[in-house]
Amino acid sequence: MLSSISSARNIGLSRILPLGSTTLAARPNRPTRCGSKYSLSERGIVVRSLNTKPAYEGHIPLSWFENAFLAVGSAFMSLADPRRGDMIAALGETTAGPSLPRLRDRMLESPEGRRVLKDRPRVNSSTVDMDKLAQYPEGSFGRAYVTWLERCGVTPDTREPVHYIDDPELAYVMQRYRECHDFYHCICNLPVNVESELAVKYFEFANLGLPMAAISALFGPLRLTPQKRARLFSEFVPWALKCGSSAQSLITVYWEKRWEQDVNDLKKELGIWDPPEARWSKPLSEAKALAQKRQQSAAPTSASAP
Repeated sequence: MLSSISSARNIGLSRILPLGSTTLAARPNRPTRCGSKYSLSERGIVVRSLNTKPAYEGHIPLSWFENAFLAVGSAFMSLADPRRGDMIAALGETTAGPSLPRLRDRMLESPEGRRVLKDRPRVNSSTVDMDKLAQYPEGSFGRAYVTWLERCGVTPDTREPVHYIDDPELAYVMQRYRECHDFYHCICNLPVNVESELAVKYFEFANLGLPMAAISALFGPLRLTPQKRARLFSEFVPWALKCGSSAQSLITVYWEKRWEQDVNDLKKELGIWDPPEARWSKPLSEAKALAQKRQQSAAPTSASAP
């Protein structure tokens, strides 16, 4: 689906969409509205240019119909195969609606958030020095993040780029949310599994108000066993809704400036408290040992640096 839309965008032709031919044909010389992607042909039908200029690298402009079609299609694909990160990303973008302007406004109201919008930092293994984070003392947010990555066996390089948000600044807000998702897991002390992911989605919906989080929270529990579903709703959901709604809006946090901060102090500042104990696939001691190994291997490099 994504490839077909992208391919169609590269064709320098026009798509002709018949609309209300009787009314339109009666007014063949109706002027085109300024800034519109549509023009009126002499036959009384609307012609839409497919050669719309992208607003940023990777941008794929969509009509309202294409946006709705992609939203429905990506929703079905995401439910059928939750491993399809591209479909989940497309669903988040096509259903974002007015939630992104609201998040942008929250960032603009916060000095820290305004700095994020100005600097537009990115979170991946090229922009974040994991070896340097491993050098931070035990208990710091940077060290906690590296330990969380080791414990969950994930990297920050798996986030899809934004394609379907037209406004470049709002596109960055969506990208920022997407790339900071693992920070939410880390600060809330939750692993990467279905029930914990759903707990984070409930938290995100209460904290950020993204429709995608609500969709995941609504349909995601269908994949759980009855026992896990019961615990999700009896223990994790109450925590997520209460904590998420009362905590500072996490989209405003400049996480990269908080590496050295004590993680417990950071949680208190943000108004976050730990959820019920989650099910981890790897013991914390093993993850700490891996983080310690990373620290030791990076130490000679740091020592030899001028």
